[in-house]
Amino acid sequence: MNLEHLKALMAVIDEGTFEAAADVLRVTPSAVSQRIKALEAATGQVLVRRRVPCTATDAGTVLLRMARQVQLLEADAASALGNGAASRALLPLAINADSLATWFVPVLAAAASWPDTVLDLHVEDQGFSSQLLRQGDVMGAVTSDPVPVNGCRVELLGHMRYVPVAAAGLQRRFATGTSMDWAAMPVLKFNAKDNLQRGVLAAKGAGLAPPTHTVPSSEGFLAAIKAGLGWGMVPELQLGNALADGSLVLLAKNAHEDVPLYWQAWSLDSGRLHRIGAALRDAARGSLRRPRQEHPVAAAPDVSGPGRAARTRQR
Repeated sequence: MNLEHLKALMAVIDEGTFEAAADVLRVTPSAVSQRIKALEAATGQVLVRRRVPCTATDAGTVLLRMARQVQLLEADAASALGNGAASRALLPLAINADSLATWFVPVLAAAASWPDTVLDLHVEDQGFSSQLLRQGDVMGAVTSDPVPVNGCRVELLGHMRYVPVAAAGLQRRFATGTSMDWAAMPVLKFNAKDNLQRGVLAAKGAGLAPPTHTVPSSEGFLAAIKAGLGWGMVPELQLGNALADGSLVLLAKNAHEDVPLYWQAWSLDSGRLHRIGAALRDAARGSLRRPRQEHPVAAAPDVSGPGRAARTRQR
């Protein structure tokens, strides 16, 4: 398989169109089209769905993963040979919004000192991050999925604790003595997949669904709670002094949710992947709650097939 053809496939999927891929590769759209057709002829399968944006077929996904792996190893080899700009590589990663807003920040600071690496962060929840790994869109992902994707390694970083909080004024409006009217008090959710609040409501026996607002931003979610729009489950790492200064109140004791976070990455002997993994472990060690029992690193065999994903709460 011609390396230039694989690079064309990667550019088409990343940029979404043949024209945009041509701009990145500094060739004509016709040249990109010819390279994709040559690759499809070599494999005997359609690799790209010609629509806007272009997407990879199942066969194209297999080659897309290989193309990214080859690009990363090529850049590692260039770096070892001291080949300057040729050693710079794109490192696409998946991260959930709450992690990006809190404990992941030291990783960004570490990456600022890596001149040979360009980060491409995909903000996705757990349900999609595993799929991004399978599709070859990312090389690593912070996820709550403990089952390694085929060809990937997985290790537990720690647990992110979420607690139910509200503005003091909202809490007073729906408090009766020592009890809360959970069925009437407005609630927030991050998106349609966020069921952290639903778990608390079920535990409190709220028979009716309360008014529910959707705020798909980690920082906006906290701001909406402070504004009194509704209550919600917020990472304790994000609260700062909000509980101490009274701007937010804890609605229930022992109603927290500890979400496990795992680092999944391709099983490649790549210095860049080792480096980002080490930065993640350092950042998690200083911020996330440690598990009661450490879990060993697991690896999935690199075999064909869809793999399994254990869906748990994450945003």
